[in-house]
Formats: sequence, C-alpha cells, structure tokens
Amino acid sequence: MTGQFLRRMCVPVCVVMVFFSSECAYAAKPNVLFIAVDDLNDWIGCLGGHPQVKTPHIDGLAARGTLFLNAHCQAPLCNPSRSSLLTGLRPSSTGVCGLSPGIRQVDALKNHVTLPQTFTQAGYFSFTCGKVYHDGSIRPVDQPREFNTWGVSPGMPRPPQKFVATPQDHRLMDWGPFPEKDEDQADWKIASAAVEALRTAPKDKPFFIACGFRLPHVPCYASQKWFDLYPADTLKLPPVKDDDRDDTPRFSWYLHWKLPEPRLKFLREKHEFIPLTRAYLASVSFMDSQVGRVLAALDATGRREETIVVLWSDHGWHVGEKLITGKNTLWERSTRVPLMFAGPGISAKAKCTQPVELLDIFPTLLELCDFPARTDLEGHSLRPQLQNAASSRPWPAITTHNQGNHGIRTEHERYIRYADGSEEFYDLRTDPNEWTNLAADPKYAAAKATLAKWLPKIDLPPVPGSASRVLTYDAKTGAVTWEGQPVGPRDPIPEIDD
Repeated sequence: MTGQFLRRMCVPVCVVMVFFSSECAYAAKPNVLFIAVDDLNDWIGCLGGHPQVKTPHIDGLAARGTLFLNAHCQAPLCNPSRSSLLTGLRPSSTGVCGLSPGIRQVDALKNHVTLPQTFTQAGYFSFTCGKVYHDGSIRPVDQPREFNTWGVSPGMPRPPQKFVATPQDHRLMDWGPFPEKDEDQADWKIASAAVEALRTAPKDKPFFIACGFRLPHVPCYASQKWFDLYPADTLKLPPVKDDDRDDTPRFSWYLHWKLPEPRLKFLREKHEFIPLTRAYLASVSFMDSQVGRVLAALDATGRREETIVVLWSDHGWHVGEKLITGKNTLWERSTRVPLMFAGPGISAKAKCTQPVELLDIFPTLLELCDFPARTDLEGHSLRPQLQNAASSRPWPAITTHNQGNHGIRTEHERYIRYADGSEEFYDLRTDPNEWTNLAADPKYAAAKATLAKWLPKIDLPPVPGSASRVLTYDAKTGAVTWEGQPVGPRDPIPEIDD
C-alpha cells in the first residue's frame, strides 16, 4: 500500500519539486533595470564634462555602484550604436551604419538573439518604454521577440512654431523653454511607464525593464525652471579653439558633411551659442529628474538589493567643439558616454579609468545574471572591473562611423584612421580637448602602429537599404559619396566655406 501510495504521489511530488526548483532558479536571478539616454555626452556631474551641470540622481546612482570614466560608443549615431549594443556586434561586423535599416531587415541578423531577447527567452518579465531600440527599427511583427510588453514611446512635444530658424530648418533642430509643465514632456511619460512597470512587475519572476529617455536629444526643450538653473550671465561655454580643424584631414568633414545640426559659425552669428548650451544643460537636468523618479520607484518595490541597474548613453554630442554641434565624429566629445552599473556583486563608490565599450554591456549582464557565455559576441565582460575598478583590460575602445573610419581609444591616447588613409593622433594626458593632431610627428609613429593593429579586421560596407548619414569611399577612384550624392575634393564645406 505504501508503494502504491508513493507511485500515485510520484507525479504530483515531481511537479511540486519542479515548481519550487523553478521558483528557486528565478529567485537566484537578479532583476535588471536598463536605462538608456539619448545623445548624452559627459555633461553629468560625476563625469565632470561641464562644471555647472546639475545631475544629482545620476550622480547618486554612480556613487552606489561603479562608474566608467573612459566608456565609449561603437558608433556616433543612434541606430548603429543601439544595434551594436543590443546585438553585441560591431558596426564594422554587421554593416549597420545608417539610421536604417533595423537589425531584423538585415539577413545576417534576422535570427540573431539580442540582449532583450535573451532575458525574454529565459522567462524574465521583460518590458520596454521610450527609445531603447532606435525609433521604428523593430517592426511591430518583430516586437514580441524582443520584449513581452512594449510600453509608450511618445515623441517630443512641439510648440506651434520653432524657436530657432536653423540653416536647414529641420523641425528637430530647436531649443528653448517648452512646454510649461514637466508632465507634458515625453520623458515624463516614459518615466511614468517605467514606474508603473516596476510597481506591477510579477513578484514570482525576475524582471528586465528597459527605459529609454529622449533628452537631451534635440529638440532641447525643458520647462523654464530647468533653464533657471543655468543663468545666461554666468553660464560657462565649452572650450573652443577657432582653428581647431586646421590640422585635421578634410575627410573628417565628410563624416558630417551635410547635416541639419548647425555649425558653431551659425550659433555665433545668430547669438545662439549660449541659448543652445543652456538648453542642452536644462534638458540634461530635467532628464536626470526623471531618472530619479524611476530609481525611487525601484526603491519603493523593495527589490533594489536584488536589481542590477545599468545606465548608458548611445553616444555623445558636440556643443560647439570642433566647430560643430551634434555627433557623427570620432572625437572624444562624440564617442565618450556615461556608463555605470549598480547592484548586487558590484563595487560601490568605484571609478574605472580603463577604456571600455558599450559593446561590453551584453556579455557583462550575461555573466552577472549567470547566463551561459556566448562566443558570438564581440564585447568583453566588465565583471572584473565591477569587482575591482583597478583591474586592467588589454582592449581599447573602438568607434566606427561608416566603412573605413575608426577611432581607437586607450586609457590616454586616441588614434583615428579615415577611409582614405588620413590620420589623427592625440595624447589626452596633455591635450584633453584634442586640439593638436600629432599624427604627422615621427615621434608618435610607433604608437600609431601599435594602435593600428586594433583596427577591425572585418569592415563591411553598408548593408542593403542603408540610408541617412551614410558615407562611402571608393579606394580605387577616391570617389566620396554622402547620402548617395558625390562630394568633390574641392567642394566647399557646407555652412563653413559657403
């Protein structure tokens, strides 16, 4: 009878054991709060990029975790940068270099398992809101593969008319106090969606909640109170050297040949240098306040101690440096990004000076969450640095913008090689603004040769369907095209020479 009883109970007992085993497996996995910021350079307090910036919430997150002082993007443009981070592959390996296509329209990436997909497939509650993938890059039919739930992703509110008439008059190229109430901002709504997702996330499984803020991407709008943090009469402008581009190759202009982002020349002529700088700072501070709302919501769940928080930006942004605004360059202002981790197993109040890449986030989260390692990812786990910020890394950070154009960043140096073979070399110890190109100095030939060994061995052309901000170079003929239009070797530099 006892044997019959045990046989009858065998299946239910096994089911119960599997159930508890599953719950234990879930309990052992940390949650992940994944915070993306659009176009945020190093103008946050903990990175010291601007002496007056006020970002108390991001700074507080950095203080309770590990801050990477020398983190860089894989591409200085939204779609290729985010595609690289979320696939774990370099732009030079995928050919994704423009604002389109999205990864699922690329044959080689149609079935590639992405970072969000990894957590979704592992049974996490996965949620996204705002701009995590580039807008429109994941079609509705493909969205369920990435996240269980797609929350709101509102665009920026717009006033009836632009505040600033920029040379190309693109609707996004604008800045000023707007709207009147914070609650009308896109980032407020995005933060609210993340707050609700945190509040209602299932308690019986871990979560992967991704929240993508839009500011300080243009238009740089914030309500007046955020502008009031930065009075115009005491505002410090970023350092600019008027002849900064005299020792850079002409090819450096091709990476941002004709863009809606205005040049420094326009800002000065129209007295917009101070207003744009104020607007960028105001946008950063407002965005920081929304990061604060999300972090407070995490605290309110009681799950903070079992949650890894990672905050990153997709690339930097010039505010007049190198005579331009915007991104699309291989210099520090465009490549350096905030990157910080906090949570279980991560050292607090730590700062790492080693060069790291956004590409490293994917393998890092795999290791921190005890997922199997992947051999098809091109980044390297940051776990050693999260446990000891002084741990060394043998790899530099590599940024690519279109085929053949690469920047190599070590702890103290930057080497750039363009598709036509022209070069730049900077010693950041003595020249943090990258004002003096040392590439022609024979004294640095050996250093250049050492860094050149890190240039990507695979460097694919733009994938079919590539569009917007796509530059090509024909090594046989020397022909250059920008967005499909030829660029002559003596064509005037737009908005500079004409």
